[in-house]
Amino acid sequence: MFTNKVLLITGGTGSFGNAVLKRFLNTDIKEIRIFSRDEKKQDDMRRYYNNSKIKFYIGDVRDINSLNNAIIGVDFIFHAAALKQVPSCEFFPVEAVRTNILGTDNVLQAAEQYRVKRVVVLSTDKAAYPINAMGMSKALMEKVMVARSRSNDSSKQIFCGTRYGNVMASRGSVIPLFIEQIKEGKTLTITDPNMTRFMMTLDDAVDLVLYAFEHGVPGDIFVQKAPSATIETLAKALIELYNSNNEIVVIGTRHGEKLYETLVNREDMVKAEDLGNYFRIPADNRDLNYAQYFSEGIPDVSKYEEYHSHNTELLDVEGMKKLLLKLPIIRKDVLGEENSNQYPE
Repeated sequence: MFTNKVLLITGGTGSFGNAVLKRFLNTDIKEIRIFSRDEKKQDDMRRYYNNSKIKFYIGDVRDINSLNNAIIGVDFIFHAAALKQVPSCEFFPVEAVRTNILGTDNVLQAAEQYRVKRVVVLSTDKAAYPINAMGMSKALMEKVMVARSRSNDSSKQIFCGTRYGNVMASRGSVIPLFIEQIKEGKTLTITDPNMTRFMMTLDDAVDLVLYAFEHGVPGDIFVQKAPSATIETLAKALIELYNSNNEIVVIGTRHGEKLYETLVNREDMVKAEDLGNYFRIPADNRDLNYAQYFSEGIPDVSKYEEYHSHNTELLDVEGMKKLLLKLPIIRKDVLGEENSNQYPE
């Protein structure tokens, strides 16, 4: 499907963009465009990959004119650009609105104008029952995608999305922080030992986006089932892998953090389709016919259970260690393996 095609990745200098490059560079894809506002990271990638298939575009999803220049001639888009840090979005919520909501609308508007065939937008578990600005902005990002998908001719253009949990060792995640604390002999600072988070590798994240790309119809959101672990289990697993004796210290919950994360809420579970390894959440494609909203309801949602990090498969320390050993950074430190295909972020 990607043969001789042009793929654009917004926010492409991040962890996800590099994982996609690793997956596609040696295929028969024609071109991969990296769109971001960080020229330093783009220059680092340009030097590291040194591949003529990769084209770099400086711009910001907040500026539709810079998007227009990058999208002309594009077949497919993976929209990963976002403000993702919970504390920064709490303190600067309008910035989250500008990037995560209005920026997404700019991407989809430009995709409509230049007839991009497929767009997959990347969302987060924090968009389900959001309690923080980042999750709220991502929830509205999903609504923007669904709203724009309603008017699409599915034979010509498809907008769909993915929603996934924590991607292990991605930029800004807790695993690199714990590793740094272990190596420096510091205490490992955890917020709440009973806090659970879904655990996914970057390869899992790419697999989910590709599954949505291949199977999605307008407005679909796909969720990959994933195991979870408590933050205490994660910290203990890393301490054992690194054969260290660092102390664990509980520092308390940060701004806008939940005890557990939800990937599919009850309202979505009413209509969700269980595909085995994935859930497909179809769009609500009703129009503004008020009878459907005020005279016709949906089944009793109390009969359905949401899918969250407290009721999925919960890893123990040994299970967490096995999953951590899939990460190149862990394999390099613990097993002494080198990975020449891993971009050194």
